[in-house]
Amino acid sequence: MIFEMWGDNGVPADSFYQIRPECINDVPVSRFKIKPGKTLSPRKWHAAFTEEGYLDIGKILRRIYRGGIHPSIRGEVWEFLLGCYDPKSTFDEREQIRQSRRLEYARWKEECRQMFPFVGSGRYISSPVITDDGQPIQDPSVLLESNPDKGLVLVPQDNYRSSSIDARNNLEKVTDKRVIQWLLTLHQIGLDVIRTDRTLVFYEKQENLSKLWDILAVYAWLDKDVGYGQGMSDLCSPMIILLEDEADAFWCFERLMRRLRGNFKCTDRSVGVETQLSNLASITQVLDPKLHKHLEQLGGGDYLFAFRMLMVQFRREFSFCDSLYLWEMMWALEYDPDLFWMYEDARRAPTSAESSRGKVKSIRQCGKYERENMRTGAKNSETPLPISIFLAASVLKDKSSKLLHEARGLDDVVKILNDMTGNLDAKKACSGAMKLHKKYLRKAKKT
Repeated sequence: MIFEMWGDNGVPADSFYQIRPECINDVPVSRFKIKPGKTLSPRKWHAAFTEEGYLDIGKILRRIYRGGIHPSIRGEVWEFLLGCYDPKSTFDEREQIRQSRRLEYARWKEECRQMFPFVGSGRYISSPVITDDGQPIQDPSVLLESNPDKGLVLVPQDNYRSSSIDARNNLEKVTDKRVIQWLLTLHQIGLDVIRTDRTLVFYEKQENLSKLWDILAVYAWLDKDVGYGQGMSDLCSPMIILLEDEADAFWCFERLMRRLRGNFKCTDRSVGVETQLSNLASITQVLDPKLHKHLEQLGGGDYLFAFRMLMVQFRREFSFCDSLYLWEMMWALEYDPDLFWMYEDARRAPTSAESSRGKVKSIRQCGKYERENMRTGAKNSETPLPISIFLAASVLKDKSSKLLHEARGLDDVVKILNDMTGNLDAKKACSGAMKLHKKYLRKAKKT
């Protein structure tokens, strides 16, 4: 990743995320432009902190919604937007938290390495290592290493330190069901890792692919209820690119998953985003009844055609650069100053920022979408709908005419929506979502 100097008005941000030469013609050009005076610049970002380190988050949120974040500071700003740190903490307090979390991640990673030595080795796998009943799959004398350039390579076990997996390769059956389930997911993580953002130069390096695999493997072990699900690699990938330290990237991903882990809770009877799809249907029925009726007649009343949009937060509908721009606008709009304390582990020793808890939060420190929910009472009466649902509704509204006149079946609906990939305007989509949100609240209040 190349960071350039602050450029002229309208500088494209694509150059910060280099595309592999052979993929340039296949990748849509980003619509996100770095605009001095609108985009949150490094200078404006650093000026928002007091001498002690307190951050005026309200001022930052408005700037982000106006023009996004300059790529050179995107990672550190995201840490605040995702609730990793409290704006009312000091530089020293945040550094203490950062070091503590890095140590915690290192402990979890070591725990996983003891169960499977590829974790933390700079390598990753994309072949199964165990059967459903706990029997190791590999030949006792080798481990399979996935190499993106050379395919599968046999690696002698002598190259690795002794660990519990070595014993399993010597035909010792694994009996712990949780360990079996985790080991079963590792090759799927590997398969997804080598398919994630492969147009980027960044992922030509195996060390970056292994970072992504390690974080997802550790998260899958820690999240006992959800584990790993396809799509998580799309959510985690930007964190690896934006934050140099693997532990910091993990914690950013972990905070994002606290918002989205429900998307990956799937059973034989339901999918994780089923409730959101149902809400999208209700919103469309209120705001565009003609389109809703048409979709129902085509057999799409369950809105499963919007599954991918909500599952991975529009990563596939926008170019890489534009999806980051969209995410930060969404998070800025939804920002709640209590976010840090909602996520913070209760066992951590309190800091001086503790004094901010329990007080009535300033509406000025909230995102625009959050403020609207507070004003209308939606925040108090029930869990407010995430802005992503209104973003999906905005996309459908934008394509309403085309869907009504050209869609004669669900295949047509899917094709029309897939044709949008890479051609959507993130700022326009966010503006449309905000307008639909206001309109929906107004109509819902009347009924």
